[in-house]
Amino acid sequence: MAHIAVLGLGNWGSAIAKLWLEDEHAVKGWTIENEVYESIMMEDTNKKYLPNHSLKGLEATMRLDEAVEGVEIVVLALPSGVILDVFQDLLPFVRPGHVILDLAKGLAPGNKLISQSLQHLLEENSKNNPLAVLTGPTIAPEAADGVMTTALIASEDVTVAKKLAATLSTPSFILHATNDPEGAELWGAFKNVVALACGLVDGLKQIGTLGGDNLKATIFSAGFKEGCLILPALGARADVAFGPAGLGDMFVTATSPHGRNRRMGEMLGSGLSLEEALDEMVMVAEGVRAARMFGTRSKDLDLKTPFIEVVNDLLDGKINAEECCRQIAVLA
Repeated sequence: MAHIAVLGLGNWGSAIAKLWLEDEHAVKGWTIENEVYESIMMEDTNKKYLPNHSLKGLEATMRLDEAVEGVEIVVLALPSGVILDVFQDLLPFVRPGHVILDLAKGLAPGNKLISQSLQHLLEENSKNNPLAVLTGPTIAPEAADGVMTTALIASEDVTVAKKLAATLSTPSFILHATNDPEGAELWGAFKNVVALACGLVDGLKQIGTLGGDNLKATIFSAGFKEGCLILPALGARADVAFGPAGLGDMFVTATSPHGRNRRMGEMLGSGLSLEEALDEMVMVAEGVRAARMFGTRSKDLDLKTPFIEVVNDLLDGKINAEECCRQIAVLA
């Protein structure tokens, strides 16, 4: 039995806590949202993010020091936009025995990966805690329902990845170890941009224009092709593209009705502005932020990224959803 702290009780943080509770681990959960805390404490469920799933046994708290006291594994189940700020607050309570597992993917300020920024903060504070990244095709409600789910745990120290994979795998949640955290994290962020673009098709279909599965397949293939071309230049090992963290995660995020980024694209495709779509989202859609960051980093490295550029033109209001899809179709 492992003692685990899950920091961030959105839908994925809650789902993964549920899986580990059912596997008889001791799990604490930290949230900044009072309504989530009260829902778990009073009803053993997270009604806001993961309704109809019991979290009985989860020790919830709104204090970071309480969350990580007495645990071995600290899981950062936080949106990429806030993870570094929360980690800064957490650092005074990080002990030598803590292993850090990052569930956020993407680029941080300064064009570093989030895991690289976390590592830098650890070193800056004279801490040498092991750090790993978890990524893969993990739709939270399905995982919580017990649907067979696979994912990668990646660490520069493959021994750490293997120990975490062995400890945290459950009968329905199968974890594989790898030593390429950069590749896993880059693909984990990039797939959100592709999912957003694929969601445009669903929105266009609702309003009776050119949306359909043929077009979605075209957009998916164009996005995957661009990922295969640019992500190795950013540090990803080429073979990651064809595993759970690459093609697998991209497929489920782009096609599942539960995917936040596909849903964001759907709202944009149906005619909502970016601001209107963001206002309607309960959970964070990382694809918007990822598109911006990949665009900036690609320009810095003089990489040609027409797929990313077209998506950013849509987000900037320069083109509408139909024109975005037409331009992407030419790239496939």
